Amino acid sequence: MSSYHNSARLSQARKVAIFGGTHGNEMSGVALVNLWTKNGAEIQRRGVETKPFVANPKAVEKCCRYVDTDLNRAFTPENLSAPGGDDLPYEVQRAQEINRMFGPKGSPEAYDVIFDLHNTTSNMGCTLILESSKDHFNLQMMNYIKKAMAPASCLVLLNEHPLLKYSTSRSVAKHPVGLEVGPQPQGVLRSNIFEAMRVILKHALDFIELFNEGMEFPPCTVEAFRVSERIDYPRDTNGNIIAMVHPNLQDCDWEPLNPGDPMFQTFDGKTIHYQGSGTVYPTFINEAAYYEKQQAFVTTRRETLVASAIRKA
Repeated sequence: MSSYHNSARLSQARKVAIFGGTHGNEMSGVALVNLWTKNGAEIQRRGVETKPFVANPKAVEKCCRYVDTDLNRAFTPENLSAPGGDDLPYEVQRAQEINRMFGPKGSPEAYDVIFDLHNTTSNMGCTLILESSKDHFNLQMMNYIKKAMAPASCLVLLNEHPLLKYSTSRSVAKHPVGLEVGPQPQGVLRSNIFEAMRVILKHALDFIELFNEGMEFPPCTVEAFRVSERIDYPRDTNGNIIAMVHPNLQDCDWEPLNPGDPMFQTFDGKTIHYQGSGTVYPTFINEAAYYEKQQAFVTTRRETLVASAIRKA
């Protein structure tokens, strides 16, 4: 077997968690984690401890995104070290508990990989969310998943901009992986979305097993969409939304948006055009959960990431 001179030697991934219900109304992850908690044979791999876990049980019980505050934004250093116990918001308490169980975040003891399962109401298809372009293990895993799923599409969204990225529940792990599969309404299970998520997880776990058993993965490139900007809805002086996503843009996640293209349509029928300096690729278009976050969609730019060869240390 040929070996690559500059192979990165990485520790084996022995501790893996699968989070469902970080948002309690995103049903694919909730259903899969509940399924695998009852019978985990499907997610077991040689030499790997894989733990399915309901991240936000109170929100799952109520079938809502969160109870007090968004758990997937709660893993800040301030929250994780905050005193206060039962006086803290429920999701901050839960973040501390998750950090104790699967971290501590940034420590050698932290879980190797956490897969965090999400649904979107946007027409995004299968998306893998990467938090660092320098995480060669995750880049190699995503390349493996993309090839295994071909000709079906599985895109990579890179969010590492210091002002745009957020403190996710998966960020507790050494290698955090977000899965975003849609479109699926909140509180609804669609069989095709459920199965797509299940297949992604199968390939991801297969990759981990192969890596742990000594397979060397050669250098590769991964096409990714780097988060560039958050775009809000047009609003009046009181902060009320005065326009909707334009019909030409609705459901067109990942398709090019060029300067001058229709972007919003006001309630009285006027078109607002995109005024950016170049072509972007919007995604999370008209995501239901992001109205509260003043976000109509995010723009991304396509780029090619390079992963070095990797093998186990």
